[in-house]
Amino acid sequence: METITNTKEKLILKGEISESLANAVRRSIAEVPTLAIDEVEFYKNDSALYDEVLANRLGLIPLVTEKSMTEKTKIEFKLSKEGPCTVHSGDLKGSAEIVYKDIPITVLGDGHKLELVAAAVLGKGINHAKFIPGLGYYRHLLEVKSSPEADKLIYGSKFSLIKPVKSGSKWLCDLNDTEIEEITKHDKSAVSDSKEILFVVESYGNMPAKDIFLKAIEALGENLDFFSKFTSKNI
Repeated sequence: METITNTKEKLILKGEISESLANAVRRSIAEVPTLAIDEVEFYKNDSALYDEVLANRLGLIPLVTEKSMTEKTKIEFKLSKEGPCTVHSGDLKGSAEIVYKDIPITVLGDGHKLELVAAAVLGKGINHAKFIPGLGYYRHLLEVKSSPEADKLIYGSKFSLIKPVKSGSKWLCDLNDTEIEEITKHDKSAVSDSKEILFVVESYGNMPAKDIFLKAIEALGENLDFFSKFTSKNI
């Protein structure tokens, strides 16, 4: 596969792979171990939100997942605030890094207090969405017949994740639904799916997008090995 973009936040790959494989990798992102707050003990909560609601909000705060972390990892956070104020994710104090420190958690009125201790552990998104480290999706690149109308839209497209490539009388490009509809108004057969797929991973900040992709492939491989061993014993 060809790498189009490789940053900490986003990985874009292009290649001739089947939809079934692309979908399997996408679904395997939910099996990448990720750090998130899983236990919360409240000592004082004068906010308008119930303990359960605050615990859920704390669990959704992205935390940096280090490669050295294991299933035995357990990191403690403490929070102590008195109003009037807005409590933010950066008010949590612990040894793990919080990705976004300005996420609002709740609001405290004059004299109101919030005191708690929380524990973060590694988990998987197949058990709870708070452990999902990022978003994965894919789509086919398009083959578009060259025409004055199509050429104008392709050149001016701000949606495309790749640079359009022309081969003979056709373009290999990436367009949105509105652009496709505009082109097919003039020729219904002008747009078709190519054999190449664009695969995108966007990180929530817990780990680099490339690491999410590689760990998803690793998780998929482990599941296939397990399935192969299971079926060989039961046939």
